[in-house]
Amino acid sequence: MAQNLEEAIAQAGSPVKLLWESQTPPAVVPRLVQEFTNWRDEQLAWRRTAVLYDQSHHMADLNIKGPDALKLISSLAVNSMAVFPVDMAKQFVAVNHDGYVIGDNILFHLEEDEYQAVGIPPSINWLHYHAETGGYDVQVWRDDNSLVRKGDPVLYRYQIQGPGAMDVIREATGQEPPKLRFFHMTRFTIAGKEVRALRHGMAGEPGFEIWGPWADNDAVHAALLAAGSKHGLVQVGGRAYHTNALESGWLPRPLPAIYTDERLADYRRWLKANAYETISPLGGSFHSQNIEDYYFTPEELDYARIVAFDHDFIGREALERRVPERGTARRKVTFVWNGEDTAKAYGSMFHPGPGAKFINLPMALYDTFHFDRVEADGRTVGLSTWTGYSANERAILSLGVVEPEFAEPGTEITLVWGEDTPSSKLQVEDHVQVKIRVTVQPAPLVEKARTVYRANG
Repeated sequence: MAQNLEEAIAQAGSPVKLLWESQTPPAVVPRLVQEFTNWRDEQLAWRRTAVLYDQSHHMADLNIKGPDALKLISSLAVNSMAVFPVDMAKQFVAVNHDGYVIGDNILFHLEEDEYQAVGIPPSINWLHYHAETGGYDVQVWRDDNSLVRKGDPVLYRYQIQGPGAMDVIREATGQEPPKLRFFHMTRFTIAGKEVRALRHGMAGEPGFEIWGPWADNDAVHAALLAAGSKHGLVQVGGRAYHTNALESGWLPRPLPAIYTDERLADYRRWLKANAYETISPLGGSFHSQNIEDYYFTPEELDYARIVAFDHDFIGREALERRVPERGTARRKVTFVWNGEDTAKAYGSMFHPGPGAKFINLPMALYDTFHFDRVEADGRTVGLSTWTGYSANERAILSLGVVEPEFAEPGTEITLVWGEDTPSSKLQVEDHVQVKIRVTVQPAPLVEKARTVYRANG
C-alpha cells in the first residue's frame, strides 16, 4: 500500500492514471442538510432577500502563530503582504516554482503574529508543510473538514449574504452594522456571544462572514434564524451552496500544480495516501497523459492583477518572465450553455439508446477536478471546469478558460460533455459524448460582482 502521494503516483504509473481512476466520490459539503426548502429557492434568495451559508463543515482551518508567521506566508504568496494589519483578510494565492497555481484560501489576520487560513486542502496543505519543514518560528493548529475530522469543528462559520443581509445583522445585534471596507473585520455581540465578522460578499451581494467557538454555535445560529425570520432569510443547503461560485466567478478547484516537479518530491512524500491531492478524482472530456496540461497560471485565473513583485516568494522568477506574455494567456470566462442542447443531453438519461453522462443538477460534476474540452472548428480552444445550474440566470453555467480570440462576450463555441477516455469511476455510467453550444460571457457573470464588489476589494 502506498504511504504517500509520491508512492501512489509510482504505483499508478502516472499522476493522470492515479486521479483518473480514483474511486473516491467527488468532494461535497459534508454534514449539512442538502436542501432546507429547495435548491432553486435557495439560489434565488441570495439575489432577492438574504441567505445563511453554513461554512462550518467543508473547509479546513490552519492557524499560524509566532514571530515568523508573516514571513512564512509572504514566502509563499504571490500577492503582497506589506500592508496587512490586524482585523483584515486577504486572498492567499500560491504557485509552484514554475508559476502554476497550487491553490488559494482566505487568510485572516486575527491578532499580532497570528493568522488563520481557511479553504479547501491544497493551499492549506502547502502552508502547513512549509510551517512544519521550513525552519520558521511558528506554531500551528489545524482543523480539517467534517469528512476527515472526528467530532465537532473548533469554530462555527456562517455567511449572511444578500440584499437584506444588513437588515438581518441589524436585527441580530441590535445595532447598526458598521460601515467596513470589503475584507475588513470587526466584532459583534449576538445572543450574548462575541462574534468575529468579516465584511464579505458572494455573487456581488453584501454581507458578513461570522465565526466563533463551536460552543457558541447553537445560541448564535438560533439568534440569526430568529432575526432572519423578519427579513426573509433562507438557509442554503449543500446542493445550492457550491453554485454561488458560478455567479461570483471564482473558480474553486484548480488542479494543484504539484504532481511532477522533482523540487516538490519531498512535499509529495509529506502528503499522505489519503490526502485530498492523492485521492480526488479527475475527469471530463479533456484528457491528456501529461498532468501539467491541467495546470493553470495566475494570469488565466485573473490573479495577475494581485501578483506583486515587492517580496520574494516561490514562483516569483517564473511569473516575472511571463509578464510580457500576459496578453496572450487564456482568459477566465463564464460559459452559458445552450438550453436546447442541454435539454437533449439531460433528457437522454431517461430513455434507452445513446445518452450523455448524467447531469446532476444543480451541480453537474461527477468528479472533484473536472475538465471539459471547449472547441471551435474542431480545435480545442479552452477548458470548462465548475459546472451547474443557476435559477437566477435560468441556465446551466460553467467557469473555465478560453484563448483570447474567443473571449469576447457573445462568442458562441462548443463544449464537449462526456469522457473521451472512459474511466472506471463509480460515478460514471456508460454514455455517448454530446456537443453543447455555449456562449462566452464575463466572469463574474453578475455585473455587480464585476464592478461594485471588486472595486471595494
